Amino acid sequence: MRWLTRFSGLFSAALVMVVVLSPSLQSFPPAEAIRSSQLDGLPLPIGGGGGGGRHAFRRAPEFRNAAECGGGSGGDGGGVCDESLVHIAITLDEEYLRGSVAAVHSVLRYARCPEDVFFHFLVASDPARLEALVRSAFPRLRCKLYFFDPERVRSLISSSVRQALEQPLNYARNYLPDLLEPCVRRVVYLDSDLVLVDDVAKLWRTDLAGRAVGAPEYCRANFTKYFTPRFWSDPSLASTFSSSPHPHPHPHRRGPSCYFNTGVMVLDLDRWRRRGYTRRIERWMEVQKRRRIYELGSLPPFLLVFAGRVAPIDHRWNQHGLGGDNVLAAAATSTPAPSASSTGAAAASPGPASTPSAPAPSTPSDALLCFGGGGAAVPCFSS
Repeated sequence: MRWLTRFSGLFSAALVMVVVLSPSLQSFPPAEAIRSSQLDGLPLPIGGGGGGGRHAFRRAPEFRNAAECGGGSGGDGGGVCDESLVHIAITLDEEYLRGSVAAVHSVLRYARCPEDVFFHFLVASDPARLEALVRSAFPRLRCKLYFFDPERVRSLISSSVRQALEQPLNYARNYLPDLLEPCVRRVVYLDSDLVLVDDVAKLWRTDLAGRAVGAPEYCRANFTKYFTPRFWSDPSLASTFSSSPHPHPHPHRRGPSCYFNTGVMVLDLDRWRRRGYTRRIERWMEVQKRRRIYELGSLPPFLLVFAGRVAPIDHRWNQHGLGGDNVLAAAATSTPAPSASSTGAAAASPGPASTPSAPAPSTPSDALLCFGGGGAAVPCFSS
């Protein structure tokens, strides 16, 4: 009977893999992971869109500002340069549209002042149709679409371990300071496959201490695997991650280089523009084309430019490791982390590739921001 037990275990594991990796088979995580009330008003897909399209969404409820926020404008009222706005940048793509809509809904749902949130959507094709789809779910959404020309970066993109990582839109975030209006001095960048469960204004107010980028760092993670032996065997390249010997931290000096995930970032666009970081990223992409110094998409050039120059953000804003493996497209393994003490918030610690140096959330106010791979939103709702 031992073989029967083993077969049963393998079958169960395979079934879990199929459910995790196939959003079409599971619109939402298991019922015990979230409260049914969390789904109320979610703009669910309702079948194919008009004109042969693949998407159509139910209209979400209107989200209004709390009394202390003011009236808010909503819709087309109020300009993008309004200094009271919280700016969020996110990509819109046909393949990941369900995830993007879920992300937008979560931001509005948990925002104290949702009418003061302005979304900057980066698109590489069919902006009119994508805007119509988003507005069908959020008619009063304060937003603007920005066309990112794929040809701007196509010649700089190298082949990667997964074809999806080679899409030009993955690199659009590198050009946010150029695409957005000069009056937009700060923006929260969010990947299109996440769900927010706290007020984004708290993240927006993060003190960047003079840095251009703020993100959760994972200083015990070993990111050497992101780069090829050719990179590490060349002292002129490997020394890129050397810390500045200066005893006092400075925004322009490189501190200890830590892995950070680019799915959740706060960007000081003014500082980025002044320091010319877009061109620095492009230079590393040019080196990659000549010498093949990394394997994994758009993350390595970000690490090369910013590792050691990142303002650390609380890990609760990016509970990562819950999605797919970038190489094998397999479900990532994760071990349970301590739950929030009185809310019972779902939590999982990152896998061995990225171990946080800070403990898991342990107070009732520590809501988690979670995301998954392949465009599947993975909510971490409190119960």
